[in-house]
Amino acid sequence: MTEGQAAESGKKRLSGRRQEAKKLTAVGWGLFFIWLGVVLLFNADVGMILIGVGAITLGMQVARKYLELESDGFWVVVGIIFILVGVWKMLDVRLPIMAVLLIVVGAALLVSALKGKTAG
Repeated sequence: MTEGQAAESGKKRLSGRRQEAKKLTAVGWGLFFIWLGVVLLFNADVGMILIGVGAITLGMQVARKYLELESDGFWVVVGIIFILVGVWKMLDVRLPIMAVLLIVVGAALLVSALKGKTAG
């Protein structure tokens, strides 16, 4: 295989990966809107809504990993937070967990930026 052929093959693979990533993003948004419709239709609890959104978010990152696309650690953390807050809401715990988690996530992003690393 010549250098030109190798470069062309690399471009095709990159283009294919971009298409897979776009398709996966569309699937994720589709699932998100279907979930919102279902929870509105059945008047679901806020906790259930958050758990569903978290599951979709984590599922998308698992799918990215399975398809050998780059996964985003930030969205893994966000998905986990959605699920934790959803469970917290369903258990009706009276502590400000959402505020605490948002502060922790914000602080982690700031520390990451100050260390020169990209968040996600």
